[in-house]
Amino acid sequence: MGGINKKEFIKDILKKLNSGMSFEDAKKEIVSKIGNIESKELFEIEQELINEGISPDEIKRFCNVHALLFEGMFENKISDVSNPSHPLNLFKAENREIEKRTKIIRKAIKENNFNEIKRLLNELISIKLHYDKKEQILFPYLERQGFFGPSKVMWGKDNEIRDLLKNAINNFSQTKEWIDKYLIPLIDEIDGMIFKEENILFPTSLEKLKNEDWIEIFKQMSVAGFVFIEPPKEAFEAKDIIKKTSKVEYKDGYVIFPTGRLKLDELKYILNSLPFDITFVDKDEIVKYYSDSKERVFLRTPSVIGRDVKNCHPPQSLDAVKKVIDDLKNKRVKSHDFWLNIKGRLIYIRYFGVFDEFDNFLGVLEVTQDITDIKKIEGEKRLV
Repeated sequence: MGGINKKEFIKDILKKLNSGMSFEDAKKEIVSKIGNIESKELFEIEQELINEGISPDEIKRFCNVHALLFEGMFENKISDVSNPSHPLNLFKAENREIEKRTKIIRKAIKENNFNEIKRLLNELISIKLHYDKKEQILFPYLERQGFFGPSKVMWGKDNEIRDLLKNAINNFSQTKEWIDKYLIPLIDEIDGMIFKEENILFPTSLEKLKNEDWIEIFKQMSVAGFVFIEPPKEAFEAKDIIKKTSKVEYKDGYVIFPTGRLKLDELKYILNSLPFDITFVDKDEIVKYYSDSKERVFLRTPSVIGRDVKNCHPPQSLDAVKKVIDDLKNKRVKSHDFWLNIKGRLIYIRYFGVFDEFDNFLGVLEVTQDITDIKKIEGEKRLV
C-alpha cells in the first residue's frame, strides 16, 4: 500500500518488538500502514526473512502479531452472514452435497442400479461428521443461551439416521424388500433432517447466537473438517490462529489449557487414573515425570526424576534407546512399539515424540499398558 516495502516494514516491526513494542501496538501499526494482507503473503515474507538469516526464534515473536492481525481480519469476515464461510453457510453447503447424493440414490432405485446405490451409501457414511459438528460444536453454544431443545430432540433424530445408515449397509441386499425396509426410510430421514436444520435449527441459531459465538464455532469446525466440500481459505487461517495462540496458563488455582481448565489436584488425579502408565523424558534426555497409577507395570520411584534416561537402562540396551529417541526427534516414525509377556500378561509399550506448536522437540513420552484383557474384546458394548 502506498509503495511500502512490506518485507522491510515487517523487519522494522521485528526490531521494535525486540525493543519492547507490544503485540497489540505492532498489529495497529501494520493495519494502519499496510491494511489488509493475505495470510499466504505474510508466510512468504516470514520465509524470506528466515532465508536471509533472521533467527526463526525472532520470527516466532512476529507469529503472535501475525495471529492477532489475522484474528481481527478473520473475525470481521466470519461474523458476516453473507460470507460463504459463515458456519451456517458451510452447513448448508454440506447439505447441498448430501442432497445430491440422496437424489442420485432415488434415481438409482428406479433404475435398479444397486452398484450405484452401494457406492453412494458408503459415501454417505461421511454425514456422521456433519451431525457430529452440529451436536458437539453448535449445540453447546445454543445451550449457553438456555436453548436445549436441539440437543434433546434433534440429537436423537441424528442417532436414528446413524442407525438406519448402519443397518442399510450391514444388511445390503439387491432386493425390493431391502429398499423398502432399509433404504427408503434412510434417505427420507436424511432429507427430512436437512429440512429441519435449514427451516428450524439454523434460523433459530442465527437469532440466538452472537458474532463472537460464530467465530469460535467456525474455528472449531475448521479443526473438525468438512463433509463433501473443500475447506474455505479462512479455515486455514483459523487453524493457524489456533496453533499460534494456544497457550497454557496457571491462574487463580487453575491450569488453563486451550481445551479446558483444571485444578492442580484434579490434573494430578486424572493423570494417575489413566488406564496406562506414562513417563516423560525431556529433550535433554532427562526423566522429568511419571504417573503414579495404582497398578503400575514397571517400578518407578522419585529417585528416577532428574536421571539421565541412558542410566535407566542396562548397557546392552543403550543403542536401542538412542535409536528410539533419535527416530522420534527427527520424525522418522510416529511411534516405536514393543510388547512382551510378563507373568502371563501381555504388556504393550509405546514411545511418542512430543512437539510444541512451532514443531520444537520437547521430549519422548513412554506409554505402558497391560492389554491382556483388551485383546479378548469382541463385538460391541454400547452406552445406549
